[in-house]
Amino acid sequence: MKFDPVTLATPAFLILIVIEMLWARRKRPAAYEPADTLVSLLMGLGSVVAGMLTGWLVLEVMFAAFELRPLTVSWEWWAWIACFVLDDLAYYWIHRTGHRVRWFWASHVNHHSSQHYNLSTALRQSWTGFIALGFLFRVPLALAGFHPLMIATCVGVNLTYQFWIHTEAIGRMPRWFEAVFNTPGFHRVHHAVNPQYLDRNYAGVFIVWDRLFGTFQPEQEGVRIHYGIVRQLGSFNLLWTAFHEWIGIARDVWTAPWRHKLSYIWRVPGWTHDGSRDTSDAIRQRWLSRQSD
Repeated sequence: MKFDPVTLATPAFLILIVIEMLWARRKRPAAYEPADTLVSLLMGLGSVVAGMLTGWLVLEVMFAAFELRPLTVSWEWWAWIACFVLDDLAYYWIHRTGHRVRWFWASHVNHHSSQHYNLSTALRQSWTGFIALGFLFRVPLALAGFHPLMIATCVGVNLTYQFWIHTEAIGRMPRWFEAVFNTPGFHRVHHAVNPQYLDRNYAGVFIVWDRLFGTFQPEQEGVRIHYGIVRQLGSFNLLWTAFHEWIGIARDVWTAPWRHKLSYIWRVPGWTHDGSRDTSDAIRQRWLSRQSD
């Protein structure tokens, strides 16, 4: 039987959301918007249902890969640490790909679609993660000999950690902590649509991956953060939140010239064959050019 840290932590998540709502009512009234929060909670509920329907298929794939392992990693304490660190590295690349390849972005975008940043945003999760096939990034862990149930537990602990960083109630953390771990400040940057913050800080638990791979961006004092996505949803419709980017891909592939159809699936979000939209790279470059003028 799989141990699921996220399920066990869910009551605490809901209690902390209520506490943050009380804090926001006094300190930051704009932090919560009822309709937005409801969408986040319903997206979270839908994600749980989707996980129940497809989770067994993911485990089947992982166990099939595990059968091909050249060696077996034990269940010793050091193996848990190694699995957790390597899984977090896999998460970094899943997450980075989720922002840089439109197919994966279609699944991940709903997590970024809120223009508010609070603990309920952490629960705004995808219904289509299985379709995007992001779990394949973790197959190498099973091939390396880590048991699929160990991997699944590490995934759950990783996601549980990420809950608390979705808040504006916590400022800077100690320098030693920020040198290693992801924090609310770093993750606020990740959820921002400010040009200098786009596509930065993909970390799950360990911010060292961003520092190592050149995607780290600290939160800048005095810069007001704007949250959401480059082309805001403009709606609290639940189904549109869940599926709007998949619909956008279908429309673009249908109308694009044949030689460009696959590019609307596999290229960076915002790419168009006629340059009619902006990618995050183009937005950042334009901003940098203005700074140097």
